[in-house]
Parts: sequence; C-alpha cells; structure tokens
Amino acid sequence: MKHTNRMTSLESVQKRRQPVRIPFMKTALAVALACAGLPVLADARLQGYVSAGEPAIALQGARVRILELNREAVSQRDGRFIFLDVKPGTYTLVSSYLGADDVQERITLVDHQTHQVNFSLKGVSGVVENIIVIGQAAGINKALNKQRSADNLITVVSADAIGQFPDTNVSEALQRLPGLSVERDQGEGRYVRVRGMSPDFNAVTINGVGVPGPDADRRAVALDVIPSDLLENLVVTKSVTPDMDANSLGGSIDVQSLSAFDRDGFFYQFTAEGSYDDNTAQTSPKLALTTSKRFSVGSGNDNLGIAAGISHFKREFGSDNVETGGAWDFGDGQDLLEEMEQRDYRITRERSGVVFNLDYKPGNSTHLYWRNLYSEYTDKEIRLGTVIEFDEPLASGEQGIAEVARELKDRAETQKIFSSALGGKTDFERWSINYGLGYSKSGENEPEHVAGAVFTLDEGVIADEVFELGYQGKRNIRVNAPAEFYQAQSYRLDEVELASSDTNDESLSLHLDFTRELTLADHPAQLKLGVKRVEREKDNDASVWVSEEFIGDTSLTQFAAGPVDYRLGEFGPQIRARAIKAVLDNVEEDELESRIGDFDITEDTSAAYVMGRIDLGNLRLLSGVRYEQTDFSARGYAYDGVADEMNTQTFSNDHDYWLPALHVRYSFSDNTQVRAAWTNTVVRPGFGQLSPGRVLEEDDGEIEASFGNPDLKPLESSNLDLGIEHYPGAASVISAYVFYKSIDHFAYQTDLAGSAGYEGFAEAMTFVNGKRAELTGIELAASRQFSNLPAPWNGLLVGGNATWVDSTARIGSNDDGEWSERDIPLPSQSDVSANLMLGYESDRWSARLSANYKSEYLLEVLDPLDVDYDTYVDEQLQLDFSLRYFVSDNIKLHVEALNLTDEVYYTWVKSPRYNAQYEAYGPTYKLGITFMSF
Repeated sequence: MKHTNRMTSLESVQKRRQPVRIPFMKTALAVALACAGLPVLADARLQGYVSAGEPAIALQGARVRILELNREAVSQRDGRFIFLDVKPGTYTLVSSYLGADDVQERITLVDHQTHQVNFSLKGVSGVVENIIVIGQAAGINKALNKQRSADNLITVVSADAIGQFPDTNVSEALQRLPGLSVERDQGEGRYVRVRGMSPDFNAVTINGVGVPGPDADRRAVALDVIPSDLLENLVVTKSVTPDMDANSLGGSIDVQSLSAFDRDGFFYQFTAEGSYDDNTAQTSPKLALTTSKRFSVGSGNDNLGIAAGISHFKREFGSDNVETGGAWDFGDGQDLLEEMEQRDYRITRERSGVVFNLDYKPGNSTHLYWRNLYSEYTDKEIRLGTVIEFDEPLASGEQGIAEVARELKDRAETQKIFSSALGGKTDFERWSINYGLGYSKSGENEPEHVAGAVFTLDEGVIADEVFELGYQGKRNIRVNAPAEFYQAQSYRLDEVELASSDTNDESLSLHLDFTRELTLADHPAQLKLGVKRVEREKDNDASVWVSEEFIGDTSLTQFAAGPVDYRLGEFGPQIRARAIKAVLDNVEEDELESRIGDFDITEDTSAAYVMGRIDLGNLRLLSGVRYEQTDFSARGYAYDGVADEMNTQTFSNDHDYWLPALHVRYSFSDNTQVRAAWTNTVVRPGFGQLSPGRVLEEDDGEIEASFGNPDLKPLESSNLDLGIEHYPGAASVISAYVFYKSIDHFAYQTDLAGSAGYEGFAEAMTFVNGKRAELTGIELAASRQFSNLPAPWNGLLVGGNATWVDSTARIGSNDDGEWSERDIPLPSQSDVSANLMLGYESDRWSARLSANYKSEYLLEVLDPLDVDYDTYVDEQLQLDFSLRYFVSDNIKLHVEALNLTDEVYYTWVKSPRYNAQYEAYGPTYKLGITFMSF
C-alpha cells in the first residue's frame, strides 16, 4: 500500500491526467474490438443449455458435471454452459438443479468438434413446469441454485420472488435478504445496508457497471430511484473475488435488468395498480410493461434478443412529525427541553424507469450485449413547520416564555440514474475473453425553490413577540399553547430564502478479462486475469438567495390556506408558496452559501488482477490478488471571514493497494457445503467528507472554522467469512455464517479546536481518520417448502433469516487542550436485523405475510465527547401482506398492504425516552391486475 499526497493548481491536475486517460482507453478499446472479431477455433468443446417448461425458461445456477473428469460448469443467465479443451472420449454428463430431478447422459467427444447437449429438466410433482414461472417457492428456488453454485458467498433474489412482496423499489426488495436492511426516507426504503455496514461502504452496479451516487455528499446509491418492475435479478456479493471492484466493505449489489434470453419465445407482462395512503387519503396510480422476444438473424436460430420495459408510479402521501433535534439539557440530572419543532409533510413522488436490452449471438462462441437502464425519481415536498425556542430550558408539564416561528419549505428534487453496458464474451480454443465498456451517470437537480420562508410573531398583534407555552411528553411531544398560537394573524413574513442545486456524477469504465480452463496434475483448474479502468467525475453547484424586503401586506393571513391535517395535535393554517414568491423584493445572492458547497472531484482508478481456481476432489480453492491505483483531485472554495476573501483551492493525491483473497468451498454432497473466505477491500470516504470547502469566521474575537478534508485516507478492510449451507430440497435451505471485519482509517467528524495548528480556535469542525474499527457477526437463514405434506398443507412455505452484529470504532476530540477518545458502534449498524415469512400457494392463488425487523442503530454523533447526545434510530418492526390470485394462466389479481402495524420512524438521544424525531406515516394499501404471456 502506498499513499502520496500533494497540493497543486487545477491546471497542473488537468495536464497530469490527460496522458493517462486517452492512451489507456484507446488501446484497451482496440484490443477489445480485436478480440471480438478474431476467428474462433472449436477444439474438443462441449456446450449446451439447461432449461425447463414449455415454452422454455432458462435456468441459471444448474451444475453440469463430467463425472469421469471431475469437471464442473455452471449454467449462466441464459442457461448456457460450456467446457473448453476437453480430451476426446466417452463421458457421463449430469445436470443437477434444486427442485428438479438429476438428468444424466452419456456422450462421446471427438477431437476438433463441438458437441451440443441440451437439458430440459423435469421436476417432482410438476414443480418446474408450473411453479418455476409463477410461484413464490419457484422464486426462492431460482435464487438458491445461483447461490449454491457460486464460487464465493452471494445472496440472490429473482424477479419471481420480488413480485411476491409488496415492494415498490429495489431497496425494499433487498431488505428481505439475510444480512441486509434498509434506511427509510418518509417510510420508503432508500439506502441498503449490508451486514451492518453503512450504505456508503457498499458498491452498487447495474448489469455489472458501477453506479455513482446521485446525492451531493454521499457515495451511497439511493436505490429507491429504481423501480422493481424492470428487474430480473438482484445479486448481493458478500465476499468479493479478485476480478471484482474492491470498493465494498459490506457487500456489492448488482441490479440485473431483464434479457430476452431469460426465457424462450415471446414474453410480456403488463401491470396496472392503484395504491391508497391511509395518512392522507390519497390514491395513486402505477403502470408497468415489460416484454421480450427472440429473432433469427442471418444463419442463426433465435440469436437476437430484444427486451424492453417501462414503469411509472406516482404516489401522493404524507407524514406528521415532531422533533427536538436532540436539544435537551441533561445537566445536573435534569431533562429539560430547549427547543422543538412540529412538521407536516405533503409529498408527491414519481418513479419512472425504462429498460432496453439487446443480446446477439453471431455464432456458438460469441455473445454480445448492449444493456441500458434509465430511471428518474422526482420528490415534490411541501414542509410546514412550527419552530419553538424556549428562553429557558423547560420541563414537561411546565409553562415558559418561547419565541415561535412558522416556516415553509417547498421544493421539487429530481434524481436520475442512467447505466449503459456494451460488451460480450468470446470463447476460443482454450481461452475465453470478456470485454466491456460501461457508462453511467447519476444526478440530483433542485430547481429554484422556497428553501425557507420564515414568519415570526407580529409585534402589532403579539405585544411581547413571545408566547407562554408548555409541552407534554418526551417521546411523542404535544404542545400546550393559547389560541393565538394557531392563528394566522399572529405572524408576519420576516425572511425568505430561495435556493437551487445541481449535482452530477459521471463514470466511464472499460474492462478486459481472460479465462483459461486447464488441468493441473489431473485436477480441473482455471486461470483468470484482467485489467480495468474507471474514470469518475463528480461536481456540485448550489445557489442561495435571500430577501428580507417585501411588497404589500406580509401578514400570514395573506398566505394562509385551510387547516393542516396533523395527527399529532393542532397545527394551524397551511401556507401557499406561490403567494410568497409574488411579494419578494430586492432578492440578493448569498455568495458564501452559494459557493462554499461547490466542488469538482475526480477519481480515476486503474486495476489489474490475477486469480486461479482448482478442484481437488470435493474441495474448490480460489485465490488471487488485485492491484488498484486511484488518482484523486478536488477543487473547491475557501472563505476567510477575517480577511473577507473567497479563494479557490485544489488538492490531489493518489493511493494504491495490493488486495489478496482466498475462497474455499468444500462439498460434502450436492446439497451440503461449507465455505470460507479471506478478502481485502477498500472504500474512499464520502464526498462531503472529502470536500475542499472551508469556512473561517470570527465572532466577538472567537475564530470558528468548518472544512472538509481531501487528504482523508481510504477505509481499508480485511474480511473473514466462514459458514455452512444445506439445501434439503426445492425452495429449501438452512445456512449459518460467521463474519469478521477489521477496518483501518475509519473516518468521522470532530472538533480540532485547541489542538496543534488550531490553538486559537473556538471551534474547528472537520473530518479525521480514526483508529481501527471492528465488526463481528452471525448470519442465519432458513426456508422450507412443505410440498411433501398431505393437502392442504403441501402449499405451506416458511422462511426466515436473522443477523446479529457487534461493532466498535474509536473516535476522539480535543477537550481543553487534551485529546479524549471513546468507543462507539459503527454508524448505521443494527445489532439485530431479521425477516420472517409465512406463505401459502396453490395452483391459483398465493398469499404471503412478512415481517421485517431491525434493532436500534447509531444515526449521528452530535458531540464526540458526550455519549448522551449520540442520536439513535429506534427499533422498527414492519408487517406487510400480499395476496395473488390467478384468474387464468395469463391474468393475475393482487392485493397488498404495507406497514400494517403503523410503524413510526423514531430517533432519540440518551435513551428512548427523549425525542430527537418522531414521524408517523400510516399503512398503504394496493390493488392491481397483471396480464402476462410466457
């Protein structure tokens, strides 16, 4: 590992990067195109397809073995398997797939010839022919076959399984998997955590192409942007291999969109749905269409596949909120409240997506593809707030003097993700070559909007410009106030802030992978090596304007609408944003706020790897090493309030790593195996932490500063996994894993005031690297289809998983000239996360009741030296239900209910008694119909 840091001008950064970018990309692309066009020599090759049903459904994850040679191939997504460089002779070929009978065939291979063997699997009691297409057990079965046959530890959910849950987006679908949980936004799943690791520490790809995050300050990809209707598989890798990007401490999530080679013939599926939000009594529509078909081009048979899909969902809903932000005074054993806020949200979310994929097989040895996914997510939010600041901290049940303000925020935010993957695979006599070019772009745009309209007490109506107020409770806090507190005439417009922002994150990647099947001392083996180049650029541009001068009457009565429907007590009138914009006068730009958050960051990564695999009887060993080198540069702004100067500043550094890995899989039988893995991964800190922005201000002789730290070291993790898997039958598994992660350079925010270099500062808030963090966990999963029971119990399906995680990280801060430290759990890590599912299905209907649980987790450290102000998200248990009925083979009705327990989002400080935020959403109900053809 090597780290090099340097400061330079923007011009020198650009000059330095150019010689690296262009030659590498041009040369590698030329090699990839040349590989695609080389003639193919078929020498002792065995290939074929594994499928089921009529019309055929491609089966991925089937194990195909040549018994006499102990060689194994795994069917890929299109059902295809291949053995290269097989000695001539007569062999026994066996196909094994969970939920189906093994199929065996004797074959004779002749030198310089290609032998084609296709397996059409038959199931027990019609499992494959029927359930593989429409049943919830079939969805589980598909996933388990892929997991069982993988060289490393993965968890999979297929489109069939996604369709059985009432999940709207990708993140909600992933929360059902062992070791995964979600962070919610307004009740909807948004960011995904893997094995207790923050979403910022997990990689996301779409069809194998890395996806940058649309948020300005985070690496995490907001997976609620992507509709679940356009997917074929979700694959979570928990132990990466050397041929994978190393940017995942917890895991890597691959979103795979549909392909025409996933199934035979013409396919379509159209869904129309309406949802009802209990909190706002709003009804919202959803439409989704996916289709695929194969065509014969040239001399090929069904060698061109086209798949497309479109989805649109508009949801109107809301939430009711009361929060303190942790503003409690716990001094001298007290629990007094300093300030609080009531909030009412009215939200409209539109989630749209388009998929267009092409697959082309010009011959038996080449498969080319072009896969595209575009998704757009618009979040329109009207937030009304009542802000209360007590003159003196107040106890529950007491009355005290308070300043009060009414506030409005009205904004529309659009996040976009586009991913395009162009590439293919060509099989030669002894080598296979994968080649691909990927482009992805994400962004977040907020057009000019009312970021804050503040109404303060009108001195002509409220003489002292304060109220005597009180409150009740410490969790779901209720305000005790006089009637004038809720009346519009008590308030007058004081200040309006307008804002806009635009964030873009763009990535271009190119990879070449070479694979060679060989034999070492009569043991089947594989050698794989490759290179990859990723060039990424992220920029953020924000603007802020402020007005304190207005035209006409500014009483809140001129802007008020009807009363707010607020379930947590009385609130007062609504506020109209358009009316506010109409009275603005002398709007001035806030130069500091407009520029200090702007930045332009580039990260260019070059990687190379080599890895090998060998089968020693029932033992499979995979080992290798990956080398990654990243060049980083950043440009931003620094404001010196003492000198009243705004300057541009630039940073650059580079890091490189050697990342070895070892994976072990031992099979006691086809259905029982143990796994072990030692891997090394690395993730750069978040963009907000790396931002070069810096603010230095002086107030009454005290100097305060806040700034990012572009010189933060990346987080490095050494990971151990050990577990056992047993597959007792179709849609059934019992697995247990233990895992351990040792993380160097954990990054956190702290105050450096008083330490070396900041001796004269009253405050110096920035980000620093901490010492080692550690995480240990146990992951259990089980599912069982009871098809062997007598009717009607043979339709019963039970599944569950649970993960226990314990972590620790050390943080510190300067305290009166002394550096003090303490231990915290890793942020965003629940000690327990679990899922329980009870399902039942017959030939015509299918029902599922599912519970999702996660224990409390650390959200934010407000004071590095005071544990009482650590903010935690309270435990959550959500209960969902879905019912599907097949009117015919091609028409399906479904009814779904989400959040039946009316689970709230609650955060607290010190203990669950003390509110930081309380937010209620209510349940959602859905009714829909699906037309489909297989």
